[in-house]
Amino acid sequence: MNGPEAAAPTDDDALRIEAGRLLFARPWGFIFGTGTLARLPEPRGIEIAFAGRSNVGKSSLINALVGQKALARTSNTPGRTQELNFFAADMGPVIVDMPGYGYARASKKLVKNWTRLVFDFLRGRANLRRVYLLIDARHGIKENDGETLDLLDKAAVSYQIVLTKADKPKPAELEEVLAATRMAIAKRPAAYPEILVTSAEKGLGIDRLRAEIAVLA
Repeated sequence: MNGPEAAAPTDDDALRIEAGRLLFARPWGFIFGTGTLARLPEPRGIEIAFAGRSNVGKSSLINALVGQKALARTSNTPGRTQELNFFAADMGPVIVDMPGYGYARASKKLVKNWTRLVFDFLRGRANLRRVYLLIDARHGIKENDGETLDLLDKAAVSYQIVLTKADKPKPAELEEVLAATRMAIAKRPAAYPEILVTSAEKGLGIDRLRAEIAVLA
């Protein structure tokens, strides 16, 4: 667990953090975007996907991860990302920015299309190593987050919870969300047990997230 009471870093932690820094020190660029499986690019090495509710801070976290301000488009308008967007550097994994879910104004048809696109992608992408599911640290796991957890378990894809905007709640409130999140994933078969705590705005936990991805890569 990477949270307020995380253990002091070890030498192994320092090596992983340095590996993560080097991995993301390269220039990253946009490769491809598609809203249909028929137009997916051919698998290229290891892929790491980011999923989360609309306006959870997914694009901001990806930008902080790669150290660029505008690689992934950010917007105050929920539901902006409607495609699978692929980003990569000259070496290393490919980052997949998945469409945000849970936008209240989305039509039933749009929700159905999102579910089909995402599930078929998760189930059929053999080189997808892990999905990072972003949860707003101010609110914890909501009903449609739980539905996405079910989807990930059904697709048998390894996923890890990343709390975003962790600088917003008070420490005691953050601990409550962490405890509730641990309980929510404790018996889920595809969930990775460690929860990452981040803030794209403050840079909190970004080095740990980079280190996790470096290990996978």
